[in-house]
Amino acid sequence: MSIAAKHLGATYNTPDFPNIINSKTFVICGDGCLQEGISGEASSLAGHLGLGDLIVLYDDNHITIDGDTDLAFTEDVKMRYEAYGWQVLTVDDVAHGLDDLRAAIEEGKKTTDKPTLIKIRTAIGYGSPNKEGKASSHGAPLGTTEIEAVKSRLYGMDPAKSFFIDEDVAAYYKQQAEEGDKARVAWEANFAKYKEAHPEKANELTRRFNNELPEGVFDDLPTFVYGKDKANATRKFSEACINAVASKVPELMGGSADLTGSNCCQIKGAGDFQKDTPEGRMVRFGVREHAMAAICNGMFAYGGMRPFCATFLQFAGYALGAMRCSALSKFGVIYIMTHDSIGLGEDGPTHQPVEMLESLRAMPNMNVVRAADANEMAAAYQIALKSPNTPTVICCTRGTVAALEHSSRDKAMKGGYIVLPEEGEGAPDLVMVATGSEVWRCVDAAKALSEQSIRTRVVSMPCQEAFLEQSEEYRRSVLPGNVPTLSVEASSEHGWHRFSHAQIAMTRFGMSGPLEQLFVKFGFDADNVASKGKELVEFYKNLGGNVPDLNARPSFVNFKGTGH
Repeated sequence: MSIAAKHLGATYNTPDFPNIINSKTFVICGDGCLQEGISGEASSLAGHLGLGDLIVLYDDNHITIDGDTDLAFTEDVKMRYEAYGWQVLTVDDVAHGLDDLRAAIEEGKKTTDKPTLIKIRTAIGYGSPNKEGKASSHGAPLGTTEIEAVKSRLYGMDPAKSFFIDEDVAAYYKQQAEEGDKARVAWEANFAKYKEAHPEKANELTRRFNNELPEGVFDDLPTFVYGKDKANATRKFSEACINAVASKVPELMGGSADLTGSNCCQIKGAGDFQKDTPEGRMVRFGVREHAMAAICNGMFAYGGMRPFCATFLQFAGYALGAMRCSALSKFGVIYIMTHDSIGLGEDGPTHQPVEMLESLRAMPNMNVVRAADANEMAAAYQIALKSPNTPTVICCTRGTVAALEHSSRDKAMKGGYIVLPEEGEGAPDLVMVATGSEVWRCVDAAKALSEQSIRTRVVSMPCQEAFLEQSEEYRRSVLPGNVPTLSVEASSEHGWHRFSHAQIAMTRFGMSGPLEQLFVKFGFDADNVASKGKELVEFYKNLGGNVPDLNARPSFVNFKGTGH
């Protein structure tokens, strides 16, 4: 959030209106928060960036659920944060007055070149005769007896009263609300003057905070022309797409976890967001995948931003907690994940994400797009930018994909479409459904099967989530359900049972070797796909043509979304 504020201030504040964007970010955290790896990642970057408007109040009570922090946490937090480049202030007592804390906060506000950590010694369960300073007050209510004792012993309250607000407390909160209203009215009056003096900036800022896309934002997205444009890796198509929209969408800001060149996510002409260049749009997150995703959540939450971040698809595993938060919070963060299958080759099984696609697809409110060519990649960016309340993972190949004759952005926007129609009249004998780099292999296999009089349809399904949002009529027109259907994806088989009768997929970890050799070894080459397709057709022929209709199964999960 502090990054967003600093960037927006550098972009929209002017010499005559220096405080249009002028906020400070306050955090309250505890001992457990500072034990988590993500806080170390984020704090290290915050210190590097000199985020002086960030103030963290650390509730240093020395207690976690298991007991005293001495069980597992004995480091010198003050020294650690000073090493990160933070200002660290210490408040030893807040039980007997808040003047020292107020003074520390004011000192933090004055410091503009580094973030501030205020280390505050507190007593958990303060005032409880039997639970103060103990882990028993951490994760459970104090209990009626203890609460009554605290009320009468510490505050002189009537212990019999519950959910009662004293008049002086209510008056104080009312006063704070009134002061907030005055501040809002004053800011709006200032913004009205700003709009008169700088109408373009004001209108742009308003559009951004309303999550509205500018006119013609998708006009320059590339179109793949069959027979003219060369085949390439879809990560290169992604690079072309992000640069096609970036000039019209200034709120698009982000970067990579130290893989900018590999992820192909550099916005041309956009400078780096650094301590001395806060107007820059490229964030150098460093090797900090978890914090990277969480920082993008904060940027989106602040408003006026459409953050993106990038890494290898396998490394989404480091960031899944924050990615889940994106989906849960309805933050339209764009995740660019390259090296999306065993097709990355010699890096081997540690980097080959055989399970990650299904992990992400299983997450509610998450678009997962795996494009097969430039047209589908353009659709991926259109889906992502038009989904401000849903995060989108754009999965990209390292290896080259062959041209697809019948692909189009409009078709791909539906999530699944016929990329190679069967020849002749009537239902096909076989349907193949695939994603990404496996699609053209299915096209080659289908052409070979057609020569054997097996009329084969190939369906590209770049985004299962978008496909499932289409009408039943459309879905059946693409995947009839009662025709032998084979899914082909160099990833886990799980999840494809909804769309296919049989799957060519990964059921083990990958191996180290050249891309094409791996695709042959694990059965994703056109020859094996054709062979397995023919076997599937013959299997159901031997059963008298009785093919189970995949569309006829009841879907109780979708019954009002209750799972009943």
